[in-house]
Amino acid sequence: MLRLETETGWWLVTHPDHANLAGAFATHWGNAVFAPPKPRTNVLLGIHVHDDGWALRDAAPTITKQGKPSAFSSELVGKYSAFEEIDLADYLAVRERAVQQIAAKDAYAALLVSMHTYNLLTARADRTTIAPAQLHLLDDFLARQQTLQDTLRTTIQSTAASAEAITNQIQDNFRLLQATDNLSLLTCVDYAAPATLLHPMRKTNGTQSEIQVEPQGNRTFHLTPYPFTKPSLTLTFPARHITGKTFATSAELQHQFAKAPVERLTVTIHS
Repeated sequence: MLRLETETGWWLVTHPDHANLAGAFATHWGNAVFAPPKPRTNVLLGIHVHDDGWALRDAAPTITKQGKPSAFSSELVGKYSAFEEIDLADYLAVRERAVQQIAAKDAYAALLVSMHTYNLLTARADRTTIAPAQLHLLDDFLARQQTLQDTLRTTIQSTAASAEAITNQIQDNFRLLQATDNLSLLTCVDYAAPATLLHPMRKTNGTQSEIQVEPQGNRTFHLTPYPFTKPSLTLTFPARHITGKTFATSAELQHQFAKAPVERLTVTIHS
């Protein structure tokens, strides 16, 4: 779940809906400066479904120790340090399920999802917020992901003319997943500070460039250099508004969430 605080409560966005927004960004990615994703079908599939493993968990949201909805928020942008608020075994099972679901359908898409998960839990995770007795759960999970990635790469490279070319392509598409995922996260929490889309992105001339994100308020952002097909891009995504800042029990939050109507919020990206 992702949350955005309002005057009276929270906007809540499920992980699958957030991933679909990332996929929508990726669908519109590409212009004279940045090339569109290739192989397009596989890459877009991976981005659209990279958080599908959260569907069951997000259907029954839980609360933190402070009684807030347990969710990604603006405070977590740029870091991953909320492990003390979650059941680590359950969390890793969700992450593993997301990769396994897509691996059964598409090796290329699954590799991107696994790389995204691995990066999240190594380069950006704060291990100090994990109980020492549970660190082996994380390390065992990461080892399994590395083994799976090796298997998936072998499958993909077996049909490629050039192993080096496919390796570079995979890395570029992993960065695209990261970039569009990050832009979707910034959107869903209406992030108010300048940011970058994580990694330098490859341009059509072969060089790489970070993409700067300047928030302009009310889920409107200015990107430089600009990566999309149209000079102004407006998309919508589903969210539910719940009244109240804290909840006594998870059951109370779940009741509010279940009865809240699904509404559409808007994000606008300008060149």
